[in-house]
Amino acid sequence: MNGLIAFDSDVLIYAAVPGHPLGSRVTTLFPHDPDTPAGVGSLLLLPEVLTKPMRADPDSEETLVLLSLLSRVDLRPMDLPVARLGLDLGVAYGLHAADAVHLATAVIAGADWFLTNNRRDFPRTIEEIDVIYPQEIQDGSHGRRSMPRG
Repeated sequence: MNGLIAFDSDVLIYAAVPGHPLGSRVTTLFPHDPDTPAGVGSLLLLPEVLTKPMRADPDSEETLVLLSLLSRVDLRPMDLPVARLGLDLGVAYGLHAADAVHLATAVIAGADWFLTNNRRDFPRTIEEIDVIYPQEIQDGSHGRRSMPRG
């Protein structure tokens, strides 16, 4: 089974930490071919994921790994349809603006799954997309066949 994955910022940050148990699961979703996108996400991932490590050290290993991961995500802009859906989702689920934009981007992109570790803001009760958590990624999946379907 193949499907499109949308990434939240937290899971990409975990993936940049060597040996992180959740990050290791997330990195299995990135295809071996570096030219094949691993999934989709909002352009908002750039400042959310990179601001802190680039401020600390723009040449750090963490920054380089994050840049590499983000280069393999199809980053989508926040246009008017994403903003409108983000508003609706933010109201419906009590989301902060950034979380609403990430979720709306996933839905508009036609993603099958929204991958996050933020269970408080992204519970299974979200109806527009299947929310999954890194713990559900089977070890060594190297693709989407092992992804659960909510």
